[in-house]
Amino acid sequence: MKRVIYFIVALCALCSTVANAALLNINPETVEAEAWTILDPQSGQVIAEHNSHVQRAPASLTKMMVAYIALKEIKAGHLNKNEVLTATPVVNVVQWDESQMYLKQGEQITVDHLLAGLVVMSANDAAVTLAEKISGGLPQFIERMNKEAKALGMNDTHFQNPAGITMPEHYSSAADLARLGRALVQETPDYLNYSKQTSFSYNNHFHKATNILLKQDPTVDGMKTGFTKAAGYNLALTANRPSGLHNVPDRRLIVVVMGTKSGLKRAEVAHKLMNLAYVYTRNEVAIKDKQLIAELPVIKSTLKMFKVETKKPQIITTSLFDPALTIDMNTFDQPHQRIMLDTGNGLMQGIEPLQQTQTHMNIEVNEKLLTAPLAQVMKLVTVNVYQNNQLINTIDIEDDVNIDEANVFERFLFWLKSVFGIFSSDSGAVKTYPLQQ
Repeated sequence: MKRVIYFIVALCALCSTVANAALLNINPETVEAEAWTILDPQSGQVIAEHNSHVQRAPASLTKMMVAYIALKEIKAGHLNKNEVLTATPVVNVVQWDESQMYLKQGEQITVDHLLAGLVVMSANDAAVTLAEKISGGLPQFIERMNKEAKALGMNDTHFQNPAGITMPEHYSSAADLARLGRALVQETPDYLNYSKQTSFSYNNHFHKATNILLKQDPTVDGMKTGFTKAAGYNLALTANRPSGLHNVPDRRLIVVVMGTKSGLKRAEVAHKLMNLAYVYTRNEVAIKDKQLIAELPVIKSTLKMFKVETKKPQIITTSLFDPALTIDMNTFDQPHQRIMLDTGNGLMQGIEPLQQTQTHMNIEVNEKLLTAPLAQVMKLVTVNVYQNNQLINTIDIEDDVNIDEANVFERFLFWLKSVFGIFSSDSGAVKTYPLQQ
């Protein structure tokens, strides 16, 4: 049973069993998309969402998974981006009306050009060519796609093809595609070198990137567009902007919109959601690098207490908007980057983001003591972060615990200690340390 060591208010303990709350309360009727989500990949927090777990046709956003697998293969040394491949009969499965590079059987092309064609041109022949190269055949690659999706926690997703063709059992969700986008930027960031390209040409076939925001906003560097009649117009969008805080690195956000009415509308809606999130939320360092959080008693070892420390700074995302107010996206003024409020005398006034955030943290120690020998990764501490008495983030502190068991002589001394009390006694109690923000 988990032991709550440190708490601020009793209400926090009641909140700790519920899902993390969205940071901004946006009226979904004012967002012209069937499903959408805003994700901060650094903290992993959802800023706002609507229908984000509804299974929908992903269209060519499917190709994000193809690129993810291909780039993982390159990173692992199983594939080289400069490697020259020969197009096989698999390119003939692509129909005349599908997006393609117009590869012909026997034609030679580099992996690098295939990736550019996949991401910028949304070429289906690039998708099937990479799939066959990586897994030996389309069925095997589709199996790999679903295996990767499961490993990423994409529980609303099932793939039936690598190109995004509409099929009965080919679906994903805005939440899952944002999760995949997070994996792309964190695990295979070379993806952005392709997705930020505004155009690509191959064999006299010139294609402008359909992500029109690449030319409108210099902070935007991808990720992928998609369209079919069944899906509507989809867009996974990311941008990277300065945080404005000296101790917080540049901040990236990911927005996924699905089922919008046009290419222009998907860009407008996604960009508006992204700008709103940048203005009315921010990232903060909740736990510093190598910060001591707790000490756990150890038995059957010469080590008396095991120190639980962070391996890297822990980032949280907080809201800079009044939680009591619902946001009407029609009132967000893009040029001024503010939600506009009618003051009642015909004048519109911009709502400034809050300067202070009311946050506090609750530490739960998951192990009362550690018994040697140990050699495993363990989730030792859970830190629940609250804003305005709402759980907004849960941070698991894991460590690779390696503790040797005491030898025979050392165990004999321990026995003497326990029987006769001839050595100074230890409290054997868990110790926790306040987390300063």
